[in-house]
Amino acid sequence: MKRIAILTGGGDAPGLNAVIRAVVKTAANLYNCEVMGVRDGFDGFLGDYGIFPLDQAAVRGILPRGGTILGSANRGNPFARKVVRNGREVVEDVSGRIKDNIEALKLDALIVVGGDGTLRIARELFPIGVPVIGVPKTIDNDIGGTDCTFGYDTALNIATDALDRLHTTAEAHHRVMVLELMGRDAGFIALTAGLAGGADVILIPEIPFTMEYINEKILKRSERGTHFSIVAVAEGARRVGGEIVVSRMGDEVYTPRLGGIAVRVADEITRMTKIESRVIVLGHLQRGGTPTAFDRDLATRFGSAAVRLAAAGGFGRMVALQNTKVVDISLDEALASPKRVDINCDAIRTARDLGISFGDNPLKS
Repeated sequence: MKRIAILTGGGDAPGLNAVIRAVVKTAANLYNCEVMGVRDGFDGFLGDYGIFPLDQAAVRGILPRGGTILGSANRGNPFARKVVRNGREVVEDVSGRIKDNIEALKLDALIVVGGDGTLRIARELFPIGVPVIGVPKTIDNDIGGTDCTFGYDTALNIATDALDRLHTTAEAHHRVMVLELMGRDAGFIALTAGLAGGADVILIPEIPFTMEYINEKILKRSERGTHFSIVAVAEGARRVGGEIVVSRMGDEVYTPRLGGIAVRVADEITRMTKIESRVIVLGHLQRGGTPTAFDRDLATRFGSAAVRLAAAGGFGRMVALQNTKVVDISLDEALASPKRVDINCDAIRTARDLGISFGDNPLKS
């Protein structure tokens, strides 16, 4: 193994730089192997300045940094890329160019760090001859086959800190504070932060809610003399029989942009309970800043394991955490069943035991 490359795709997550650093240092120390950085996801293979050498000097000091020194792109699917031809926007498959450039660079492996979408692209590239290795990354913690993804722990800590801070202002002004958190299809951040941060209502995609049960919880607290409440809601939460709330519709290339569920919930709470409500959308704050020790450790272990897997020729596979050990599984297995909150899990049961509402009828859950 003489030369490998690494790219980071999709939304950024705390710990990406730790992966890059681990890949470079492991490749150099174990295999005397050159590492190339790919800028802005798969887009880096399509431009003139998208590939550059990464040595140990280039990764010095990046371990505690958020973001990614390589840049990222969550709209860079080479199998469906929007381009302008003759003044018209069309969708093209440029995956052949990706493969040709990889061969021209004489890469022995391409380490792809990303979430569900980026790893699906990697899986599609593998059958056409691209030697890919996957590294799972997402703050949503929703990739199958791995107990945890790096980035999640940092996002969780940021969300919990926000809930802690909201308690004092909510109590001072006798308000309902509705905190919107990331979580398109999986409610791990809202659930765990809600438990750790003392939320009174937690709304997640896996449990459709009804406003009557949310308002019932808030009014009961008020009747007992507690004139404030905290609601943690995942961006992908939805009403019973309803759809997710989006701020921008998707198309054949771009997924819909979620956002707005907290505003709708808060408006309904105010209208039906007459208790003043406020909305806080934490948004990209959950992605930014210094990664926690857990995320740095996991990202470093993933990066090193990815290089060893590449040296062993384990292409079309992904590194994963299972029972505290870093293992590798096929990309097919990892992507076959996305991870979701088990509505019968211990965390859900604990929340219900504490009297936390999920906006449903607990007697029927």
